Amino acid sequence: MWHKVSVVAFRIPYIKTWKSSWFSEKDSYKDFLKEDLTIREILKKELHWIPTWDIFISKNDNTINIDIYTAKTALVVWKTWENKDKIENLVSKKLGFKVVLNVKEIKKPDINAKIVAFSISNQVEKRMPYKRAIKQAISKAIEKWAKWIKIKVSWRLNWAEIARNETFKEGNIPTQTIRADIDYSTARAETVYWTIWLKVWIYKWDIFKKKTNKLDF
Repeated sequence: MWHKVSVVAFRIPYIKTWKSSWFSEKDSYKDFLKEDLTIREILKKELHWIPTWDIFISKNDNTINIDIYTAKTALVVWKTWENKDKIENLVSKKLGFKVVLNVKEIKKPDINAKIVAFSISNQVEKRMPYKRAIKQAISKAIEKWAKWIKIKVSWRLNWAEIARNETFKEGNIPTQTIRADIDYSTARAETVYWTIWLKVWIYKWDIFKKKTNKLDF
């Protein structure tokens, strides 16, 4: 029987890592989890218009460290770091802990699945033909030395009355190989008439655990 497995969760023990790093007792686990979800909701609301890859949260005794990976660091911090201080104060006031926000730049945004999906959805919302936007994203990813890429778009495409799926890919993605560094993300484009759903898989390279433990974003 065929089962769907998350490409990220499948590789967590080997080449991927958890997005939250903290430890709690059994009685306080739900409080820690609620704080984690609250932080992500606040950041999602404040940075919904900025192409971000992911948010990593780590907690100490009285400090919460938040690492934001984005392709546009200047949009997150602004010229005088005003937006960064605003977000730190907002989260600290909500949770009652000291918050340290670290903004880190993504080296290769064209082979980052979440940013590619964000870019395609923005272009489709601005009424660019979805095929053109997807083919441009694929060509840019291949130029940046991505091994393979697959993009799946679904719902009522080209104003059709019947929903359908279309898949665009360049090569094959080894989903069963654990050492293959595959980035996966979903997005949706809110058009004038309906919502179009996007799924993006990008196979970057192979990571061998014995050689390196670092992840190149």
